[in-house]
Amino acid sequence: MAETKIEWTDKTWNPVTGCTKKSEGCLHCYAEVMARRLKGMGQVKYKNAFKLTVHPESLDEPKTWTKPHNIFVCSMGDLFHEKVPFDFIDRVMETIAATPQHRYQILTKRPERLHEYFTTHDVPQNVWLGTTVESQRNKFRIDYLRGLHAPVRFLSCEPLIEDLGEMDLTGINWVIVGGESGMQARPIKEDWIIRIKDQCEQHHIAFFFKQWGTWGQDGIKRNKHANGKLLQGEIIQQMPTEWS
Repeated sequence: MAETKIEWTDKTWNPVTGCTKKSEGCLHCYAEVMARRLKGMGQVKYKNAFKLTVHPESLDEPKTWTKPHNIFVCSMGDLFHEKVPFDFIDRVMETIAATPQHRYQILTKRPERLHEYFTTHDVPQNVWLGTTVESQRNKFRIDYLRGLHAPVRFLSCEPLIEDLGEMDLTGINWVIVGGESGMQARPIKEDWIIRIKDQCEQHHIAFFFKQWGTWGQDGIKRNKHANGKLLQGEIIQQMPTEWS
């Protein structure tokens, strides 16, 4: 599972797999579908399917990657799930600190717990911290993220399922936006995306439009690859600049 097609990263690392649904964006979770598929294929790591499972045997995996990588941590789960003990997160952070050649991207739907952890722990300087904001009711998550002392603090507005309106983007360095994929995908509208993009430009924040997903720019449902990732005729996939 190390290689990935996720465009804003180039490897994934899953010392934790599985999760429980937290908010609206979880309704059609791609990771849950994939975990069940992998269990069906006989992959030992996914013998529990999408039940939360920690994997001590995976902790040293990044140490075998000598070439620098952008690494998405727990693409198949949530490192800051309530059932992941802080002492296990300590071990994840030890691996991160021991591999400064890599940049780690941690994304959670539980920024309250992320904030709690980093209130008593330093953020490694090769870690980007992010939270998911897919609907207006989850904009509160940004408040837990903005004050953390990380080189990059980012939002994933994917799947974007409604207009987020005005956001306080103080302290945010990067925003990723994408539509939902799959047969049951909910529509995304261009003006929702543009409103986020405009706010990013106003605050000099890197903006990354990942994809339309199942619903195209024209409001027609089709294969996500056919819908592509053009926004107003161009690909906009900016990456953030770390502070030093």
